[in-house]
Amino acid sequence: MTVAIGGGWTIHASHEMEGLVTGLKSGTPVFITIDLSGVTHLDTAGAWLIHRLQGDFEFKGSRVELTGLSDKFRSLVGEIESHHPPAWKPRVRRRSIVGLLEATGRQMAEIGNDIVAVCHIVGSLAVVLSGILINPRRLRGISVAVQFDRSCIGAVPIVALMSFLIGGIISQQGGFYLRTFGADLYVVDLAGVLVLREIGVLLTAIMVAGRSGSAFTAELGSMKMREEMDALHVIGLRVTEVLILPRLLALMIALPILAFIADLAALFGSGLVTWAYLEIPPQIFMQRLNEAVTLQTLWVGLLKAPFMAMIIALIACVEGLKVSGSSESLGLHTTLSVVKAIFMVIVVDGMFAIFFASIGV
Repeated sequence: MTVAIGGGWTIHASHEMEGLVTGLKSGTPVFITIDLSGVTHLDTAGAWLIHRLQGDFEFKGSRVELTGLSDKFRSLVGEIESHHPPAWKPRVRRRSIVGLLEATGRQMAEIGNDIVAVCHIVGSLAVVLSGILINPRRLRGISVAVQFDRSCIGAVPIVALMSFLIGGIISQQGGFYLRTFGADLYVVDLAGVLVLREIGVLLTAIMVAGRSGSAFTAELGSMKMREEMDALHVIGLRVTEVLILPRLLALMIALPILAFIADLAALFGSGLVTWAYLEIPPQIFMQRLNEAVTLQTLWVGLLKAPFMAMIIALIACVEGLKVSGSSESLGLHTTLSVVKAIFMVIVVDGMFAIFFASIGV
């Protein structure tokens, strides 16, 4: 039996080719010759259909021979024939102690690699900063200003709104329970100390990690995918000096400012709720707040902000540099950047709380 194939076998005619291949496979002769001398256009889709037709005939016991193949299509058909995808195997997850130990070991190895990467960036930043101290003109002030505008000025509305709501919620919930004991006025102490020492800077750092940290990772990852970092190396510029240092400095300046704005917004929200819900006038609220908190309480919270900003920026940059050449990798490392940054921010906040408690502050 001879099967003559002609015309254009391309992706644009895939529907018609699929119907033709299905009709040809209905019979099962012993010997089949597929004449390809009439094929004028051939792409990967058409070559794959021809290869599938040949394979289906051979699977049914027929002997198949391809004839009339032009030289310009021979390499494409040969490439299709030489490509044999692996057989699909179901992935079976076995729960065992060995598997748990293996997963734990892999996670510990990944944590170790992250620590090494962070140390590498810190060392590179130290070299760059030493050069800037010698020659201050190397500091890219415009880049720092642009990143500050994105990470600080652009984040003021959402940070202020979220902090305002959190301050109101703290006062409402605290007043609801303290009213039972006739201690409504102590809600001012609760809101003041909690906002200034912990909640204000912590929530601000978490929002910055989700907003600016993810943006840093996505920007650096996109640059790496488009080989812009390789171009910087080619022209003799340091990635650390051009891309990482401006983001790090801008975030370390921005986070204390945002934390201060968050403190003000949270206290304002707390004052409104205590006035409307607990009937505590603003004058009494300010007087009690002045007695409950001091300037030291404010500085304890703001002192954490630069360290949290540095951690967020370093983690975001490390994850951005780990992006490979696919959009899936970019999304994965952006997610990991946010998760790791929020986790480390909470850990650092706990360490500061223990430190300040140990020195009696």
